[in-house]
Amino acid sequence: MRKSRINGGSAGLCCVLALTMLAACSNAEGGGGSKNGGTDAAAKTETKAEQEKPLTVKIFAGLYNDAPDMNNAYWTEWQKRTNTKLEIEWVPSGDIDTKMDLVLASGDLPEILSSPDASRPSLINAAKNGAFWDLTPFLGDFKDYPNLKNNLAKDALKYLSVDGKIYALPRSRSRVDLGLKIRKDWLDKLNIPVPQTLDEYAAALKKIVDSDVDGNGKKDTLGIIGQGVVVDDGTFLFGAGFGAYNPTYNEEGGMIETRLTPQWDDMIAYFRQMYADGGLPKEFAVMKRTQNEELFRTGKAASYTNSIWWDDEWEKENRKTQPDAKIVNLLLKGPKGDVALDLQTGVSGGYYISKKVPEARVKQLLKYLEFTASQEMTDFAYYGIEGIHHKVVDGQKVLTEQGVKEVNVTSKGAGVLAYSKWGKVISASGSKAFNDAKMKEVEKFDELGKVNPFKGIISATWLNTWPKYESEWKTMEAKAIVGQISMEEYKAYTAKLRNLPEMKKAFKEFADAYKIFSGK
Repeated sequence: MRKSRINGGSAGLCCVLALTMLAACSNAEGGGGSKNGGTDAAAKTETKAEQEKPLTVKIFAGLYNDAPDMNNAYWTEWQKRTNTKLEIEWVPSGDIDTKMDLVLASGDLPEILSSPDASRPSLINAAKNGAFWDLTPFLGDFKDYPNLKNNLAKDALKYLSVDGKIYALPRSRSRVDLGLKIRKDWLDKLNIPVPQTLDEYAAALKKIVDSDVDGNGKKDTLGIIGQGVVVDDGTFLFGAGFGAYNPTYNEEGGMIETRLTPQWDDMIAYFRQMYADGGLPKEFAVMKRTQNEELFRTGKAASYTNSIWWDDEWEKENRKTQPDAKIVNLLLKGPKGDVALDLQTGVSGGYYISKKVPEARVKQLLKYLEFTASQEMTDFAYYGIEGIHHKVVDGQKVLTEQGVKEVNVTSKGAGVLAYSKWGKVISASGSKAFNDAKMKEVEKFDELGKVNPFKGIISATWLNTWPKYESEWKTMEAKAIVGQISMEEYKAYTAKLRNLPEMKKAFKEFADAYKIFSGK
């Protein structure tokens, strides 16, 4: 028993000594243990703070309205929701192609370049030459990008791919976008039925410009307006009406690019006659986008092609001086029954990330763009903040006066957005009755319209060849329209281009690419 007690006491003493030594060690590290714990906590706090710090995002983007105040309510809220600090170089839309080409040529790229046109040769060549990140491996199976996986238009990323690699994320826009607008109140005033064909449309414009339809005592009303040659953004719409969107092949089986088809030649002849009749303004080749929008919204022109969602705002502007102003979008048939509609792909260009951006930062930028494809950010992009930018009337969000100023085309230029079927039709400033009527007006557009078959396909030969001839070709178009050369001379010129060996090679490449892209 005694031995047992001694052994037990020894064990107890050992435990006490062990605990004492452990305590001493702890005290010796001292505060050492406390300091390490504090350092770890501080590091975690610092990491968390770094994660919560707004991400600076630098973007080159198009300006379609007045330059925005990035500290206004809309942009303040956008940056708050996305936890970003945006640094955007806004480039006037009429200058964006020229400025972008200069930027691409210089190699001094912004972190994110937003292009409204993914088919520009300079952009595709830049992607091929390594100017932008191939996003394919980052996106993977999209498990980390659910909004990009679920909220984009069908085949959206195919239209932004080069050689099977995804080089951009889309600027999502609806397939039904552009409308050939005409002042219906002026048609009614002159007892002209709403045109159903391209010929009826041209005849209607002739009557309008030959009359004093605005009642100012002068015959100064313009017919159809548009920037460049011929009436961009409407030129391709007319081309579709003449059948230029029907895949057209040469004898070798090459697919002739839209602008070099015989059908496009027929469209030029149409505009030549319209120019002679006064329906196409004498200054058409030098007019600018901002100038045209101002002319149409203030009742100086009869017809213009632009996004359908402008109709409410432009009607209201016109009604300040012309109370009965009414805008409708036409559904016209061409000489062979083709419909004059330029259906979009659901993708209006894309966001490209410069290869100069470090890989870790690419992931941060992708995370930002992924969030902008959410329904939350899309709803915000279209309507802003309730009570500030919009109010709910009859169950529909309607922009306030402040909303009209801050929520516009430009304000949608900093994110991907989710695809919306009626996104470019519904006016955020219009009433429910107005928008319901507008959707009814264009309800068949998606069904009847065609997409340019060259969207999404690439020919390396074309990219290198077309820039050599494009400027000359535009000049020849203008000369044919104004009568400086005959249509026979113009057609001989385009036939010569079609028969160039390098063009034939490009057409063959297009045919092969189209077969793969379309599965036909």
